[in-house]
Amino acid sequence: MSDTIEKIKCLIIGSGPAGYTAAIYAARANMNPVLYQGMQPGGQLTTTNEVENFPGYVDGVTGPEMMIQLQDQAKRFGADIRDGWATKVDFSGDIHKVWINDSIELHCETVIISTGATAKYLGLPSEQHYLNMGGGVSACAVCDGFFYRNQEVVIVGAGDSACEEAHYLSKLCKKVTMLVRSEKFRASKIMEERVRKTENIEILMNHDTVEVVGDNQVVHAIKALNKTTGEVIEIPATGFFVAIGHKPNTDIFKDYITLDETGYIINTPGTSNTNVAGVFVAGDAADHVYRQAITAAGTGCMAALDAERYLASKE
Repeated sequence: MSDTIEKIKCLIIGSGPAGYTAAIYAARANMNPVLYQGMQPGGQLTTTNEVENFPGYVDGVTGPEMMIQLQDQAKRFGADIRDGWATKVDFSGDIHKVWINDSIELHCETVIISTGATAKYLGLPSEQHYLNMGGGVSACAVCDGFFYRNQEVVIVGAGDSACEEAHYLSKLCKKVTMLVRSEKFRASKIMEERVRKTENIEILMNHDTVEVVGDNQVVHAIKALNKTTGEVIEIPATGFFVAIGHKPNTDIFKDYITLDETGYIINTPGTSNTNVAGVFVAGDAADHVYRQAITAAGTGCMAALDAERYLASKE
């Protein structure tokens, strides 16, 4: 328990396109928003070298640069952007209580959750190296597939999302090799059949990824282990896509906010409303379908407008 309690009209937990857009709209509506940026200020886009599909950026923009611009725009309208992350909440009463860094206690009239989701990776040292280098490892085919046009790529995964991303890549790339770690897909039959019928997708069942191979800057190949024969093969590729799922960053809300079986926040369709009055959600914390910067920004706008209407109804 902190010695002093700060009262806030609109608290935004998390940054990224959703959080910053919510801050822009909330600030323009004189809601005096306070935004805590979380563990990864700017969200997943800070690990993206090039963003070419966000409207308005004719020549593209880097993810970090875009996040700095959104942050500065929110600040221009008076949003209070702070370092720190939420470590505990209590949404049991009319006043929504949030603790920051286990020490600062906030009492909030409204809360917008924009904590996002974290892509799951295999954890290989070589995978992490090229992910950090921005030289060929990605967890989003829609975001980055364009950069591998007419090239050969490898994707690992076995679910519907992996099949969907493999099919998407097949329209851009010369060849897509799909590594499935077990002897069967986890995807629905219709999605499995779609990738099996696509001529330039080669499916290797019962294969584990061993290493991402490159020249220390960009990816050249993927080493994979055939778990049946024990043979290690090297697959030529300039891109390695990991499609083994995302984990929404929602654990601290689970005692109060309704989540689905994988941890995504369930919102009222067509709104940003959660099951708790005055608590709203924006971005990838609730979106397991699109997961794009533009859709996250759109829901950030929705959350701020919903919060504004909620406050007006209380007057």
